[in-house]
Amino acid sequence: MSTTLVPPVPRHRDMMTAPAAAIAARLHRAGGGARGPLGDARAQFEAASRLLGLDPALHAVLSVPHREMTVMLPLRRPDGTTEMVAGHRVQHSLARGPGKGGIRFSAHADLDTVRALAMWMTWKCALFDLPFGGAKGAIAVDPGGLGRGEYERLVRRYARAVAPITGADTDIPAPDVGSGADEMAWMMDAAPAGGAGWGVVTGKPLALGGSQGRAAATSLGVATVALLALRRAGIDPREATAAVHGFGKVGRGAALELSRAGVRVTAVADVRGGTRALDGLDLPALAAHVDATGSVAGFPDGDALAAADVLTEAVDVLIPAAVEGVITHENADRVSARIIVEGANGPVTSTAEAALRHRGIEIVPDLLANGGGVVVSYFEWVQARQGWWWDAADVEHRLAQRMRESWRLVADRASAEGVDLRTAATALAVERVAAAVRARGSEG
Repeated sequence: MSTTLVPPVPRHRDMMTAPAAAIAARLHRAGGGARGPLGDARAQFEAASRLLGLDPALHAVLSVPHREMTVMLPLRRPDGTTEMVAGHRVQHSLARGPGKGGIRFSAHADLDTVRALAMWMTWKCALFDLPFGGAKGAIAVDPGGLGRGEYERLVRRYARAVAPITGADTDIPAPDVGSGADEMAWMMDAAPAGGAGWGVVTGKPLALGGSQGRAAATSLGVATVALLALRRAGIDPREATAAVHGFGKVGRGAALELSRAGVRVTAVADVRGGTRALDGLDLPALAAHVDATGSVAGFPDGDALAAADVLTEAVDVLIPAAVEGVITHENADRVSARIIVEGANGPVTSTAEAALRHRGIEIVPDLLANGGGVVVSYFEWVQARQGWWWDAADVEHRLAQRMRESWRLVADRASAEGVDLRTAATALAVERVAAAVRARGSEG
């Protein structure tokens, strides 16, 4: 196993700006400049920094990760061969508290994407005023191609490898794309002392100190913000239509919540295809179909359409809830929704966003829209440290309060500053993180 650590940015005042700028330039070149999620994350940070007039030293500190760790994990395959799999953990900022962020399991995971996701987590935690910094992790493997035994061994190896920089007071992993409660249970058990402290990870099974409401938290948050955005636009949710791209952990729950509020969900897609019913899809029947077949494709009570076509449906609200980068300069001119609510992280690229805003399409950024997961992860962490568990109604009530308050702050700031919701949300978050860095006296 090999490990590479990128040390924290130097803290001496007379050495601060130049070395940090050099590190930022090196990471920028390594990340391929302004391409992909990392380029989008940096562009959003720059827009917020300009709005704030951010001090150059603070800008230097917040523009690069605090720490990165890459490990190579041996994976023994059934044929007796050994494959080396890369695992990453990036801590963007710990200024406001321990790192917080999920672990992604994907063959397409790479360090640049993890860097972007970690930066977004920093802003997301700050936006919701959580006592966390931002972090993210990934294992570059397709879990669907592994047997359960070899997959569990790989997850446990990763947990042990990153243990020097993770823990309940240091950096708390959680589920992300390709992972869930089982993986968190394995990581907890593999932690030093057998995960005796239940706060070492969140998103755990209830039997191991998980929280009520955690599984549905992101979906509920997305739906809550989507309804607020509709009302802000003067649209009655009971007369609104919606399309959802991605019918997994986030999209499925968000679609069901919107439907319960009276929104007519007319189109849904996943990686294998899509389905449409202009009068509104029967979502419980669709969910049962997915449980039986593994996909929305072939749903008998809807018309088949390509997954990508769901992104261009003429609806009031579009929720891209699958992966990053699905709305780009190539399809932005065909997007017909009045409002886009980002259920996934980074589903709208920077170039696409500029074109969409020019056409008057409002984008509720991932930073705000999908924050329900980390909010309830925070609730789980608090409950684990207190040894006192809340019921589901209490969790949902506290989550709704946080979502509504954060929405109000962002919407008010956007109106006051004359900027879009993403810039307002990022500026609010960066301002809070910068204040923490400044209070620590570590900006230069």
